[in-house]
Amino acid sequence: MLRYKTLENRIFDFVVTLLLVILGLLCFLPLLHVLALSFSSKNAAVAGRVGFWPVEFTLASYEYLLKDSRFFQAFLVSVQRVILGGGLNLICTVLMAYPLSLEKDEFPSRDRYMWFTIFCMLFGASLVPWYFVIKATGLLNSIWALVIPSAVPVYNVILLMNFFRNQPKAIKESAKIDGINQIQMMSLICVPLAKPAIATVTLFSIVGHWNNFFDGMLLINTPSRVPLQTYIQSLVINMSDTSKLSTEQLINMMSQRTFNSAKIVIATVPILIIYPFMQKYFVTGITLGSVKE
Repeated sequence: MLRYKTLENRIFDFVVTLLLVILGLLCFLPLLHVLALSFSSKNAAVAGRVGFWPVEFTLASYEYLLKDSRFFQAFLVSVQRVILGGGLNLICTVLMAYPLSLEKDEFPSRDRYMWFTIFCMLFGASLVPWYFVIKATGLLNSIWALVIPSAVPVYNVILLMNFFRNQPKAIKESAKIDGINQIQMMSLICVPLAKPAIATVTLFSIVGHWNNFFDGMLLINTPSRVPLQTYIQSLVINMSDTSKLSTEQLINMMSQRTFNSAKIVIATVPILIIYPFMQKYFVTGITLGSVKE
């Protein structure tokens, strides 16, 4: 039913819309500036003439990027991390979320494990013991150091658990009458019905692994094994530390801005390609897990 909007409601809607537009611009304009830099000439970048539109349009940065073996090496490491990490996250999330979604008479220790899981999410290990555990297990300086420590994303487990709990009970009861066990129930009934939620948690895992740079700084010592975001982060830090540079070094560094901007643009392309295909599952996966039957 349509309701008449009062003046206060209209003012509130206008203010909220204005704030969202400003927030959207604050997020979008830096990306637009980086994109413009990547297509501008080095002279324009050094002179500071590049705003939100390319100046002296050129593809030289991207042509030079194709010859940068270290960039593509880091890119392949990130792809490997996303495949291994995303797959491991999905398997562990499903295997943990399904038992926690069972009734208490089916899984008596459910609440105990659930509280333990939430405790681990709220009170994670500090950085120093976390590092020494990874070092003691022999994972340091390997791709598995970027994958195994985050194998069980608790937020994804809770999301998928709620989705499993709110699936139609009639289907599960009919399957039990037919004599299937819990493994068959999970693999043949619950998981196929949970495709929207699974797509959502998979997207979370992919974006998380692709954008994470901090663990690569701590756990990877060999340059050839550094993931892409850690490699780009090192470039950004080097660009921001200009206090000890001579004038010649500063000009040379500024001339690299277009090249580094091209690297940042290429690094965002995979997420921009994946997200539109999974967007239709995103809102569905979030909302259906919260709807009570």
